[in-house]
Amino acid sequence: MSPATGTIFRIKKYALHDGPGIRTTVFLKGCPLSCWWCHNPEGQNRQPEPMAAKNGAGPSAADAETIGRRVTVAEVVREIEKDLVFYDSSGGGSTFSGGEPLSQPAFLHALLQACREREIHTAVDTSGYAPVETLAALLGLVDLWLFDLKILDESAHRRHTGVSNRPILRNLRQIAAGSGKVVIRFALVPGITDDNDNLEQLARLVRSLGTVSRIDLLPYHAAAAGKYRRLGKENKLRVLKPPTARRVAAVENFLTSRGLQVQVGG
Repeated sequence: MSPATGTIFRIKKYALHDGPGIRTTVFLKGCPLSCWWCHNPEGQNRQPEPMAAKNGAGPSAADAETIGRRVTVAEVVREIEKDLVFYDSSGGGSTFSGGEPLSQPAFLHALLQACREREIHTAVDTSGYAPVETLAALLGLVDLWLFDLKILDESAHRRHTGVSNRPILRNLRQIAAGSGKVVIRFALVPGITDDNDNLEQLARLVRSLGTVSRIDLLPYHAAAAGKYRRLGKENKLRVLKPPTARRVAAVENFLTSRGLQVQVGG
């Protein structure tokens, strides 16, 4: 077992939307992106940080809790192994999410290697933003990539996430070229990601890859609004309403009409 350690902020048991079957999802802390619609803002900062309780006024409140803790690979794997019987019966396994799991490459590599040694199915939920060397070192250890695509226009991507999408698209193509199994996750955010030009570019890109099994269409929701307040962070979409069911259906039809398999929700 590798002595590598990392920082996580949650381990979710019996997860049903982070890959096939029943899964244990490990949320690694730290993300180089700052997406306006981020639903895990407590995962952005790499370091542990204070977060007020639900009835608190802000992170400086006396009842604030610390979000994030240092753990070893052995500690995490012990938690994953507790549910082996559920993985075996459902075709599940472990999923590494965040934050951005690729931002802790040595820790993630050690976790994936440990799961591979125990024949536990692995999935990585990622924005794809990482050096090419980081991705190359992981390709043989990941059974399924849950790849979060956001905005295809480079300048719009920079505006709404804080980073360029060029490394993301390069890494997605590298995964596809390596025959990695990929599910695209696409957040449908009104006025930001849902315009027809972005959807058309998304469809064109996915068709060109050939190894994407489907697109998970994830309608924006405001469930994280309280987290922003409790962390003392700015919520740039605090007045945005989720897309209507009619709009979600229209986008689903738009993508399926272009030959793509679409599933609403993860």
